[in-house]
Amino acid sequence: MNFYEHTIIARQDTSPAQLKQIQEKYTNLVNKNEGKVVKAENWGLLYLSYLIKKNKKGNYIHFKIEGSGKTINELERNEKIDKNLLRYLTVKVKKLDLKTNYFEKKSEEVKEKSN
Repeated sequence: MNFYEHTIIARQDTSPAQLKQIQEKYTNLVNKNEGKVVKAENWGLLYLSYLIKKNKKGNYIHFKIEGSGKTINELERNEKIDKNLLRYLTVKVKKLDLKTNYFEKKSEEVKEKSN
């Protein structure tokens, strides 16, 4: 089994309920194709570097996946036809970093440092 980090960017006008539904949809898709979602993170609404399909912002969802190339091919095939997604990116990694959360809220970091 290989390890992958997979990030998708959903449209900026996607509701929180739709985001949860998108996350569940792709988690189930990975599980059906002999893969396993080790961790899923919702990074929230972030500015894009440039306009993508007339959107200035996008909702980022990041998955850490354990699976095969077949799993990723099926995942990306489904994402190509999804109208709610702007972009997706899959990177193969040697091991998964489950400790670091790069996009946690700043207020939580301040609380941790003060304790």
